Amino acid sequence: MIVELQNALNSITVLEAVAVAAGLLYLILAVYESILCWLFSLISVSIYFYIFIDTELWAEVLLQIYYLGTTAYGFYTWRYGSVKSNVEQGRKPILRASVKKHSIFMGIILVGTLIGGYCLEEFTAEKWPYLDSFTTVGALVTTWMVTQKYLENWLYWIVVDSAGVLLMYKSGLFLTALLFVVYLVIVVFGFYNWKNLCREQITL
Repeated sequence: MIVELQNALNSITVLEAVAVAAGLLYLILAVYESILCWLFSLISVSIYFYIFIDTELWAEVLLQIYYLGTTAYGFYTWRYGSVKSNVEQGRKPILRASVKKHSIFMGIILVGTLIGGYCLEEFTAEKWPYLDSFTTVGALVTTWMVTQKYLENWLYWIVVDSAGVLLMYKSGLFLTALLFVVYLVIVVFGFYNWKNLCREQITL
């Protein structure tokens, strides 16, 4: 056990530590609806793009490219997407997704995971193709939900981040695996915080 812990500590790089710190700041700021979250998202994504190439997690590499786009889009929608009733606060309102939309989101995740997992299994040396595919497709959908400020994005993150803990641990990215564990705690808080904010919107 001690040897495994020592190996895990030795495997941590400065780049991974910076990426983890930036990723953590992104999520904390997102919980409090701070537009600065997108700046730290940009920093974390840029570093992880390199890290995942180095560890040959190819679906995660593609995910970082997507994250770069959603970071820019998220900043734009949070900054300029406010409805009239929220212009004074300068915030885009928190939304609730309908049952129909949840069905679409889950359908995309399921089909995307199967297709992506098959492609990774057939055309790469990926060790955990379907797990990698699920975390990637799940994050694609859930990140889009964040840009739109759907309350339920936090519930989706609980599932995606749980799978992420396993994938990062198996890939030797132990600090990142720990980050995902911390994410799980924060997203629960994020859900209840946004839920309360959503109620306040209704009463305004």
